Amino acid sequence: MLARAKPYNFLYFIICCSGFEDCNQNNSRKFLQIYFEMRLLLLRRGIEQLAGSVGFQPYLRQKSIPSMSIRQLNTKSVAYAMEKQLQIGAHQINFVKVGNGEKGLILLPGALGTAWTDFKPQIEQLPSLLPSHTVIAWDPPGYGKSRPPEKQFGLDFYEQDADSAFHLMEKFGFEKFSILGWSDGGITGLIMAGRKPTQVEKLVVWGANAYITQKEADIYQSIRDVSKWSSRMREPMEAIYGKADFPRIWSAWVDGMLQIYRKKNGDICKDVLENIRAPTFVLHGALDPMIVPEHVPHLLNTIPTTELHVFPDGKHNIHLKYSKEFNKLVSGFINL
Repeated sequence: MLARAKPYNFLYFIICCSGFEDCNQNNSRKFLQIYFEMRLLLLRRGIEQLAGSVGFQPYLRQKSIPSMSIRQLNTKSVAYAMEKQLQIGAHQINFVKVGNGEKGLILLPGALGTAWTDFKPQIEQLPSLLPSHTVIAWDPPGYGKSRPPEKQFGLDFYEQDADSAFHLMEKFGFEKFSILGWSDGGITGLIMAGRKPTQVEKLVVWGANAYITQKEADIYQSIRDVSKWSSRMREPMEAIYGKADFPRIWSAWVDGMLQIYRKKNGDICKDVLENIRAPTFVLHGALDPMIVPEHVPHLLNTIPTTELHVFPDGKHNIHLKYSKEFNKLVSGFINL
């Protein structure tokens, strides 16, 4: 079946973009892991649908704007969550704290995201699944209620977020802790685990990339104009930043990403991946329109200890769309 799938030969794709042609024992294990995950997709969807789902069909042939993540419209806090602020550097960092376990877990949201817009199901469900953990979700510096001042999207803004997240967890007395990072938060998590590998116990990332490709640079440019977004995509951010300020702040984020692409050859954090020592769980929505599919095997092949789970019909927001399944998978991994 795979042999007849030209030019969408999935095994050839994995080998080419992952470096598996130099197959040592560790790479072979990761190859088989990806292979069997994707075999499930083949059986379920058929090769034609799989070829599209993992992104072989060029993004830019689509006339519509790539679907952004649908964030939570209802950001009302749950009764048992504590929401406060702490001074970290120049910012009063807003955070949500839930649970009283002796271990720490920080939730890192996506671009312009906050604790409540990006992690409400996790704030509600993870404490009962992880009773030995204290769960902390934050608004990164310059986002949400962690303003003013506004975020500056320089070449090192991810590194600055990583430093601030470490300082926040230190304020709570966690010398070591685990990380859940989505999209931009996943990038921050990769940097944290790579720069201070002894301080990160478990790492979970999804929708994250260690570098920017030409296709992704084009995607960022195509979603710059928020007036073209659906109201479902736009309204959660407008409620936080205002209808006037949200387009300006979002455009600044796009400029920041394009600056990394142009001035750093797209390299966000490739150099730190091999330093990661924490067991790492990579989750992926097979229909994710925001990252090209080569990032998944790149992470699996570069980070020393990894596991993979694919949501066949998932897009960028798998933790919101499939929150119960997602939380069960993640808590099982962290509890190991």
